[in-house]
Amino acid sequence: MDLKETGTVGDLIGEHWYYKSKAAAMMQLLGTAHATRILDVGAGSGFFSQYLLANSTATEAWCVDISYAGDSDAEKFGKPIHFRRAAAGTGADVVLLMDVLEHVDDDVGLLTEYAKATQKGTRFLISVPAFQFLWSGHDEFLEHKRRYTLRELEDVVDRSGLRVMHGTYFFGLVFPFAVATRLASRLHRSRDEPPRSQLKNHSAPVNSALAAVCMAELPLLAVNRLAGLTAFCLAERL
Repeated sequence: MDLKETGTVGDLIGEHWYYKSKAAAMMQLLGTAHATRILDVGAGSGFFSQYLLANSTATEAWCVDISYAGDSDAEKFGKPIHFRRAAAGTGADVVLLMDVLEHVDDDVGLLTEYAKATQKGTRFLISVPAFQFLWSGHDEFLEHKRRYTLRELEDVVDRSGLRVMHGTYFFGLVFPFAVATRLASRLHRSRDEPPRSQLKNHSAPVNSALAAVCMAELPLLAVNRLAGLTAFCLAERL
């Protein structure tokens, strides 16, 4: 989770429809294969790696983010979790880059760096915001460089030396609503209006309804190469 949005969602991140659904998609894409150590690149609050500690065979997590004030160690769910400004020698067998590549100028270079630092067979799960035509003040607020199509993401993965195992879109069922909302906001946004996050807390009924819609979409992760707000790629170190 981006630290810039921590104040919006707060401690209820696990119940927010967007992050709850995205975590469920992460679990489905990673499947039941054994995981021991998680390396969470650009981890922010560490939500996704902590979710894996709580719900998988993972026994340890390393969260890496240059925005941390310093290095620290903690324990979550009886398992060690390490927060670092840089990573070295974690021995991870699962690497997460959840909404990270869109923040850097050289996405291939960053992914290549982490690919070279891992062992053969290490799995990478990568997510990025989808479709450049959906660019909005939300992207500017989060300091994104770009959005991706699924093919563009898979091309980055290929060029980094990883093997694409599976690519898919997610949040496809809410995609039409998001398109309409973002295009409308673009038309009505003043040039002087500062960019801001579009992530917000909803009422309990609305939050539950959105979560239910996205959870119903999980079976489509196997086949959805058409549309969604997020593009996912599961890859493997050769």
